[in-house]
Amino acid sequence: MSAVLSDRSDRAAGRRAGSARRPLLGRFAHGYVAPAALLVAGLLYAPFLWTAYLSLTRYDGLEPPEWVGVRNFARLLGDPALLTSVRNTLIWVAGTMLLPVGVGLLVAVLSYDIRGGAWFRLPFMLPYALSGAGLAVVWSPILSHDGIANGLLGVDTAFLQVAPHNTLAMLLVWTWQQVGVNTLLFVVGLQSIPKEPVEAARIDGASGWRLFRHVVWPLMAPLTAVVVGLALVASLKTFDIVWVMTQGGPGRNSETLAVTMYRDTFVASEYGYGSAVAVLLTVVTGLASYLYLRRQVR
Repeated sequence: MSAVLSDRSDRAAGRRAGSARRPLLGRFAHGYVAPAALLVAGLLYAPFLWTAYLSLTRYDGLEPPEWVGVRNFARLLGDPALLTSVRNTLIWVAGTMLLPVGVGLLVAVLSYDIRGGAWFRLPFMLPYALSGAGLAVVWSPILSHDGIANGLLGVDTAFLQVAPHNTLAMLLVWTWQQVGVNTLLFVVGLQSIPKEPVEAARIDGASGWRLFRHVVWPLMAPLTAVVVGLALVASLKTFDIVWVMTQGGPGRNSETLAVTMYRDTFVASEYGYGSAVAVLLTVVTGLASYLYLRRQVR
């Protein structure tokens, strides 16, 4: 009986000692992360809330904002330039999924586990060192009406003057830059695959396309989800390469949603209307990311 009482007293003393130690970590745990959380919230959410407020006003950047309710959004839905921006943005999304991601996967698979594979991937990696604006500066004279591309191909094509050819031309330039980073990510994914399932599949007679489709590709699914998600967000907010190469023109036939937002806000000085475009772009990006991540979780 005394041993049992002694054991119970020891456990009680241990619980009291543990409860005496936990408050230092438990009671103030949120306080440790509060400064960083407040900083992130201030940098991310405060600007968005201000933009959402401006989207409900008429504001030129000088006079005080004038409340107009949802008039900016009603005007936005009836704006023909918005339909063009949405069309071009969808082209960018679809093209990014097919070209930079698809070609990056192809290069990674073809260059993986072969002698000199790193040197084969090097030319695809170098363009990624350029910024979007620098990329546009390099390619604009090449794709101009009297540029190198027409001379080499022996054609007389206005690559950047006719829609939707200008969007497709810029998408090819974007692919030239983005293939390298996607290739690198897919190579990392290939290197992380366990060798045992692949060797077992080869023993069972799988090779080539069957081996890739039924063994390698499913094992790369988590990394593929990350690559496609990053490419999706990047394509939805495409701005710099379009603005430098065409400024959304001729007219406004090559604008994306990000370019429309910039033009209406900073060029036309319609901060309220431009904020409405920014809110729309944020909602589209968030909804697309949510639907994609939800499907990946399933």
